[in-house]
Amino acid sequence: MYDLVVIGGGPAGYNAAERAAHKGFKTCVIEERALGGTCLNEGCIPTKTLLYSAKIYDYSKHGADYGVNFAGATLDHAKVIDRKDKVVKTLVGGVGMKMKKGGIDVEYATAKILGKTADGFQVAAGEKTIEGKRLLICSGSEATLPPIDGLKESLANGFAMTNREILDSKEVPGTLLVVGGGVIGLEMVSYFNSIGSKVVVLEMMDHIAGPTDREISELLKKEYEKRGVEFILGAKVTSIKDGKIAYELDGKSLEIKGDKALVSIGRRARTQGLGLEEIGVVLNRGAVVTDEFCKTSVPGVWAAGDVNGKIMLAHTAYREGEVAVDNMTGGHDRVDYNSIPSVIYTNPEVAAVGETTESAKEKGINFEIRTLPLSYSGRYLAENEGGKGIMKVIVDKDHNKIIGFHMIGTYASELVYGAAMMVGKEMRLSEIQKFVFPHPTVGEVLREAIF
Repeated sequence: MYDLVVIGGGPAGYNAAERAAHKGFKTCVIEERALGGTCLNEGCIPTKTLLYSAKIYDYSKHGADYGVNFAGATLDHAKVIDRKDKVVKTLVGGVGMKMKKGGIDVEYATAKILGKTADGFQVAAGEKTIEGKRLLICSGSEATLPPIDGLKESLANGFAMTNREILDSKEVPGTLLVVGGGVIGLEMVSYFNSIGSKVVVLEMMDHIAGPTDREISELLKKEYEKRGVEFILGAKVTSIKDGKIAYELDGKSLEIKGDKALVSIGRRARTQGLGLEEIGVVLNRGAVVTDEFCKTSVPGVWAAGDVNGKIMLAHTAYREGEVAVDNMTGGHDRVDYNSIPSVIYTNPEVAAVGETTESAKEKGINFEIRTLPLSYSGRYLAENEGGKGIMKVIVDKDHNKIIGFHMIGTYASELVYGAAMMVGKEMRLSEIQKFVFPHPTVGEVLREAIF
């Protein structure tokens, strides 16, 4: 009998298992494919590996602006994919070593909850039956595949791909059609645009980057339009087949040809076939319903990560897994979803935390916006010839505190954690103004913005 059975070995699952083991729980992880989940195997890490190679290549194309000549520089996409595989293998192996060091049993099998027992729960792991006093559901998410005419066949014949297939493909398409202008789509847009593909994005909404502050998303769109990316907004895709995508726009039926199509219109929780109905776990649109303590509707069952459908980010999953274990071991911990940062790893990067201009207006908050160009930073100006990044801070005027931070530009991903702490701790501007920012750094712009 295990103290805890974790279903899923992604960021939520393996991190929670390690924490539980440290607290003395006899723990078992059931993972269907590979430790690390989507993030490590076909999401965050492989994508960043590709994007870093593209960034180096971008530098080579603009080296003359900095007095450096990279004449004849080329990018070998197949070698980039090979390096990605090496990075993933190393990190997956590292997670495996953590499990071994923590004395955590790992079962590589499909999990299915069989039901409750007097002492806890029974879970099938392939042919095995495992018993645990508690369950932590971390089964993650999968790409959303809508019932678009021809999509199933196009996925089968290779014309259409999800994030999983495109990150393994060693082919550089002449024209890449991207269905969906969210985070996954935009990061692939960034990579393939940099290495020479003609990229066209079809997005149903009237803007890209989902819930990103509208001013920031518009700046990102304009930057990639200057690089040759075409954005077709308000487009409803009706079919994907025969090397073409048909769509409706402003009452007209249109189509566009391409060599490959990436379908990236979001992700959904993986709960089907898990057996949650056997123990009465409540779902909402296929996602496990949890509270801020990561508890489900069933005592003894927690859930963390993408499976709850809240904020599908690896760092959210880490935190939720920690909170779940802290609470099941006698603590009283909660997730502050308002201070979770988000990043789009395009070039330039986009990072944000807290309220957007749009959400602050909807909530009726008395706020003001403080926006400064990143060129206020000497370091940014030295390292970004022609860069037009900005930092935008949203201030609650009634309480004189930062409630939102938005940035497009170099180092955005490395700066947002500081803003996230300011938002999470509800720090007043007078407190932040006493901080000493190192000089010269891009982060100094935040200090300038709040004075």
